[in-house]
Amino acid sequence: MEINAQSRTLSRLHLHSQQVILDNQQPGGGYLACPVMPDYQFSWFRDGAFIAYALALDGLHNMVPHRVGMSGQWDSALKFHQWSARIINERAAALERTIQRAALDQPLVLTDTLNARYNDEGTVGPSDWPEFQLDGPGLWVWSLAKYVEVARIHPLPVAWMNAIDIVVRYLAAVWQTPCYDCWEERGDAIHISTLAAIYAGLGAAARLVPSLEVEPTRAAIRAYILQHGLTPDGELAKSVGLDLVDANLLMAALPEDGLLTADDPLMRRTVARIERDLLAEGYGVHRHVEDTYYGGGPWVLLGLWLAWYKTQVGDRATARKLVAWAEAHADAEGNLPEQINDVMFDPTRYEGWVKLRGEIANPLLWTHAEYLIVQYALRTATS
Repeated sequence: MEINAQSRTLSRLHLHSQQVILDNQQPGGGYLACPVMPDYQFSWFRDGAFIAYALALDGLHNMVPHRVGMSGQWDSALKFHQWSARIINERAAALERTIQRAALDQPLVLTDTLNARYNDEGTVGPSDWPEFQLDGPGLWVWSLAKYVEVARIHPLPVAWMNAIDIVVRYLAAVWQTPCYDCWEERGDAIHISTLAAIYAGLGAAARLVPSLEVEPTRAAIRAYILQHGLTPDGELAKSVGLDLVDANLLMAALPEDGLLTADDPLMRRTVARIERDLLAEGYGVHRHVEDTYYGGGPWVLLGLWLAWYKTQVGDRATARKLVAWAEAHADAEGNLPEQINDVMFDPTRYEGWVKLRGEIANPLLWTHAEYLIVQYALRTATS
């Protein structure tokens, strides 16, 4: 989609972020995570949820012209949500079998679960990937709720209601099952960021379809986290049983339906440790202290996510520093990468990953989405 100079007040990077996202949406509605890295040329529910959320917000003030009179951002988000609902509904019979097995306390059958990533046609990718991830469907519902709010969709399409219903019952059935986290690591653990994503998705589902009964599951998730998901010092833990934090714990403060408000003391303690353990010199943010992926460099995505959190607690000065750091790492074309390699936890592991998978993903659509989210947050911050 060609984006004209619809707003002279938008920065070059803002315009390029819009362009990169819209150019890499596939005909069926999915977004390529990264158009140049082979392993990332699929569409994830998680990445797409944040991308569509960013477009819903960006379309409020920076409308990209579209041939049917709808903002280009909202049309794009609509196609993603239709794509997601279609895939979920096509998997409904398999997900029903999983729900039934869970009710009978029978073992999980992975072929009857929802994959993390799909081709645009809805087919799965290669089988050698950590596909069982539970944050994605929860985040999809959370993102859908924002789109429905800003685009004023009423009534909901039947296909969306069906997909929301099956997701709610699926997540309620399996939320305590170990799965891979949002970095596709530690598939034998229960991750607090994943539980936070499920919690937010269930809350959003109830707002979209008030007849759904979600509060017992949400209450159980919250109680489980408070009992099993804290570090000895009282922060949210990366995973159950670990005295570590992860930058993905920012998931706990998602707006509207998040597990915690941004200024909750538990959230503030968690972010304080993230900043102690993971904030790199110059305002980049590492994933976790054990990270060796591409050497364990700081992620531009996470620097922007921390900036988003800072706007939520009224610290716009720090947010702007984090954004400036991210902007400084855009390449000549304006592409924002997944991470950078100027500060690494384990530099000896960098070249091995390059040989295995190629250079660091650039552009990463999720990073560009976070940039749009932060720009909206800074524009609308009131405190």
